[in-house]
Amino acid sequence: MSKPTSKAKPAAVAGSRAEPLARPDARPEPRAGLRRQPRPQPRPPEPARPAAEDLSIAGVARQAGVSVATVSRVLNAHENVRPATRDKVLAAIDASGYRVNELARNLRTAESRLLLTMVPDFGNPFYAEIVRGIDSVARQHGYFMLLCDTGADAGRERSYFDLLRRRRADGAICLDPATIQQALGEASSALPWVACCEFDPSMGVPYVGIDNYRAAGDAVRHLLARGHRRITLINSDIDYLYARQRQQGYLDALTEAGITPLDGWRMNLNSLDYEAGTSAAAVLMQTTHAQNAAPTAIFAVSDTLATGVLHGLRSIGKRVPDDVAVVGFDDISIASQVDPPLTTIAQPMRELGETAARLLLQRLANPLANVPGVLLPHRLVIREST
Repeated sequence: MSKPTSKAKPAAVAGSRAEPLARPDARPEPRAGLRRQPRPQPRPPEPARPAAEDLSIAGVARQAGVSVATVSRVLNAHENVRPATRDKVLAAIDASGYRVNELARNLRTAESRLLLTMVPDFGNPFYAEIVRGIDSVARQHGYFMLLCDTGADAGRERSYFDLLRRRRADGAICLDPATIQQALGEASSALPWVACCEFDPSMGVPYVGIDNYRAAGDAVRHLLARGHRRITLINSDIDYLYARQRQQGYLDALTEAGITPLDGWRMNLNSLDYEAGTSAAAVLMQTTHAQNAAPTAIFAVSDTLATGVLHGLRSIGKRVPDDVAVVGFDDISIASQVDPPLTTIAQPMRELGETAARLLLQRLANPLANVPGVLLPHRLVIREST
């Protein structure tokens, strides 16, 4: 069989228009019902970034017109930089966007720039001004301060000392009772720490405080000079060295005046709270009244206790100072605001904190240096409660 022949394509009809050939650059017309997509607009130019060298300490030095060493001194809060130069360097740092790589610096220098402040009781306003003094000096020297509430607990204090051992902190200032410090002293004597307010000179740790024995004697001698012979002591926990020292100052001042204090004239509390002072005053007056030995004056070892004593005396109908005179200790801000304003022993609280921080910085700067202990002066502030 022969193969079928293919059909020929029909010839173009005369007069019909041939479709034009598509140009390579021609774009197809949009179909009906479809919207033309807008052409993407060019992005605005990004702002120029500082050159890499401008983000370095050398770039900051060039911009400020000083040496790299001067910039380093400013960054590390050294004091031997003129204020005008410091301001110029700080302006250059802000303009360049330079930021200190704290992690790299700490790894290089083995420093955390962190100081611990261990406080036994956050609720006691006496510690607030001390902490402000510590923080002020720490910041001046490029350190941060971490406030640690130990609750006067040896276990919690030990955990904070472990931060020093692991180099998570550079140094510590401890305001915990001396008994706790002594318990940790042998194991921690080589660590960089300073005792503040509570201290034992025999431990070999730098310390700052006041002469509590002498200060208590001054308070009692003031009451003796006012004609009082039956003077009561409301004390805190005798685990605190200051409590034992103030008690001894009280006893010796009475003995020197020829007075034998009765056992009922002394109360040792486990608290420095206002409420503790309130209840102690009421119990004390009722007990001694039954023995015909009611005191005419009360010496409380803290202002928080003393303000509670004022309220407690008022609650049982006693007038201050007409019936009973009251002396406190510390001179916290409320001492001058209560009714009547409180006679008290003023401690230099801010200076205690500042001195503690400086002693610690001295020890950090030279671990082998013999940093001495410091006793700051106290003063008797006489107000209307006596």
